[in-house]
Amino acid sequence: MKNLFGHQQFREDLTLQGLDQFAQQAFALFSRQAAHNPLYRSYLDILAIEPASIQQLNRIPFLPIRFFKSHDIQTGEFNPAYCFESSGTTGAVNSRHCIKSMTGYLENAKANFIEFYGDPSDYCILALLPSYLERKHSSLVSMADHLIKESGHPKSGFFLHDLSRLHDVIQGLEAEGKRTLLLGVTYALLDFAEAYPMKLRNTIVMETGGMKGRREEITRSQLHDFLKDRLDIEMVHAEYGMTELLSQAYSFGEGIFEPSSTMQILMRSTDDPFEVWMADEYPMRSGVINVIDLANKDSIAFIATDDLGRFTGDGGFEVTGRLDNCDIRGCSLLSV
Repeated sequence: MKNLFGHQQFREDLTLQGLDQFAQQAFALFSRQAAHNPLYRSYLDILAIEPASIQQLNRIPFLPIRFFKSHDIQTGEFNPAYCFESSGTTGAVNSRHCIKSMTGYLENAKANFIEFYGDPSDYCILALLPSYLERKHSSLVSMADHLIKESGHPKSGFFLHDLSRLHDVIQGLEAEGKRTLLLGVTYALLDFAEAYPMKLRNTIVMETGGMKGRREEITRSQLHDFLKDRLDIEMVHAEYGMTELLSQAYSFGEGIFEPSSTMQILMRSTDDPFEVWMADEYPMRSGVINVIDLANKDSIAFIATDDLGRFTGDGGFEVTGRLDNCDIRGCSLLSV
């Protein structure tokens, strides 16, 4: 049976009947990565886990995200087309995610966007990502650049520090009634809203997280309340992604994210990393976020993040903070 990734050999002992398409693809990918990812294979050996014994998604071992700081994680042999790097903080070791195909990443990012917002060509897309533009190898900048190009609108583009010009562009688009997406890093959106309060009626404001020490950390609810007040909007959208993931989740407000169809979110215990819960069994459970990302077919699809979170009971999830004693991410996630 051939699945999305062209991997034809499922484990003979795994009964596929009753599994949904995501689960089938995840198990096929697990088999492939267990066999052809040297780091993951070693991790399974250390845990004394035989891949053929795994019968449930929440029993698949999730690789701690910190390995992206110390290893180039690859499934199969290939020369990477590109390596994304996390922003990190001064003196910190950044994560690296080497990918086989930039086209594959960009196509998946666009497909994830379309799931939630429709075709990028329906929007003028404005990206306020100064800290990311000032460095190389950002997956967020690559995604934003692709969406900007796909939008095809003459005013779509990046803004570094010229908030006055951004204000003028948005005012013009609002006057035209053009659907607009303003994608921004948190501290830059706060700077913009503080300097240029305005009434937005056709513009989606989407935050990506991230203070990077530029401003005092605030909660996500405080951030959203401030932006809603200064920009006279009903809700603030958000994007959940990271260097180690090739898929995204999106929030239409209140910090409640919905994973794209290539992602599944699980929660693990803060006390036992191998006690992992699925949303359909524990719809309100809190813990630490584990992610299955089917787009990570050439690296590792099963990642144990350091983000605290909880299921919201409706298929969504919230990010509520970070584990103690873990590195602060450059694209830091706000507490609720």
